[in-house]
Formats: sequence, structure tokens, C-alpha cells
Amino acid sequence: MNHLTGPQIDEQLSYILAAPKDSGTVKMIVSRPATNERKIEESCRFSSKGGTEGDHWAKGCWKKLPDGSPHPDVQISVMNYRVLEVIGDSEDSRALAGDNLCVDFDLSDENLKTGDRLKIGEATVEVTDIPHDGCQKFAERFGAEALSYINSEAGKKLHLRGIYVRVIEDGNVSKNDRIEKIEPRQP
Repeated sequence: MNHLTGPQIDEQLSYILAAPKDSGTVKMIVSRPATNERKIEESCRFSSKGGTEGDHWAKGCWKKLPDGSPHPDVQISVMNYRVLEVIGDSEDSRALAGDNLCVDFDLSDENLKTGDRLKIGEATVEVTDIPHDGCQKFAERFGAEALSYINSEAGKKLHLRGIYVRVIEDGNVSKNDRIEKIEPRQP
């Protein structure tokens, strides 16, 4: 796969920024059965106990609660599919990003805040405050310049690497389902 330069990604920024703000579409669902394994799914179940069905989150998450259980604030990773279209040249390469849910939806700070809720298929999720930054694996898969671009101050505000959500209401999610903002949680 050819890795793009920062200026090449920048040329596509207007396309990324044109993602829908209130109602978008699920473009790809990915489970990670084990480290470095990816499985593209047509549908799956989101649950507060297991995150994305078939994903390793419930078995061995990088972020844990004091009792050793997986941290619910990193249950499901979500990435704007338009970013993946720019940096990845196929569905298989895009799945390597490792995000469970790839959506045509604006994930920027301007559009979503911590605590905002989204209806995705039958499930309801809530945006968490845990940053989702690119890592060395991301650089290996998409290039050092792509990593630098998404981890820049502007890239972080736009959440080009994505966001984390936690499941509030269990439900099935399928490719092409709607993702919509719903009423924010009540204090």
C-alpha cells in the first residue's frame, strides 16, 4: 500500500469535513478476535457487557478498571470512514485501523461532546472522554505522515483517529444502519 504524505491528506480534508453531522451511515463493522486479527462483519451485537460481539475488548483491554475488568469507556472505537477512504486503498487495509465501527459521520469536537448519545441501529452509545490517538501500529499500516497528521492539534480536534463510545442500550448494528444524534443525557 502506498502511504500518503501530509499534503496529500490535506488535499482531501474538505471531503472528510463534509461528513454528515446529525445523521450518518455505518460503512464498516470490524471485530478484533485477537491482537492483530481483523474480521469485517455485516452485523453484530453491541452490549454493555461485551462491547462489540466477537471483539477482544471483553477478554483483554489495554485500559482496565481497578478490579482488572475492561474499562467501559473504551468499549467501542469509532472512526470516520472518510478518513479511512483517504488513507486506505481497500476494505481489508481500512480494517487494519482496528476500529470497531467505521461511519460516515462527523466525529469532531465541534459536532460531538463527551456524554453525547448516538443511536446506531438498535443500540445506543455514549461518547466518552478517553482520547483515541494513533500509535506506532497505525504508522506501520498507514504511514508516519498519516500518523503525524491525525495526531496533530487540528487532527485531534477533528477526531481524525476517531473516538471511543460506551454502550448504554444493547442492540444489533448492521452495515448501512443509521447513526444519529439523540437527546443528550440528563444530569
